[in-house]
Amino acid sequence: MELSSTDDEHDPEGQTTAVDRSRTEALLSGAERHLEDLDAAEQRLKEGTYGVCEVCGCEIPRARLAVRPTARTCVDHAA
Repeated sequence: MELSSTDDEHDPEGQTTAVDRSRTEALLSGAERHLEDLDAAEQRLKEGTYGVCEVCGCEIPRARLAVRPTARTCVDHAA
């Protein structure tokens, strides 16, 4: 998305631009967190700890991993 004005205060479209910019930043932040989670899951695969709860050490159910492949904890310890 190209922004045509950098002076949001005096631009009649400034509020819309600011909201769009904020929404874009939030989406980007969420995508970055998801990529970090995927990288961490890949590292756990390499270490042989993927699918093991980081809190109790029990196996994370396959159904949970199917829905949330980046899960680090079992359902009992999910925050």
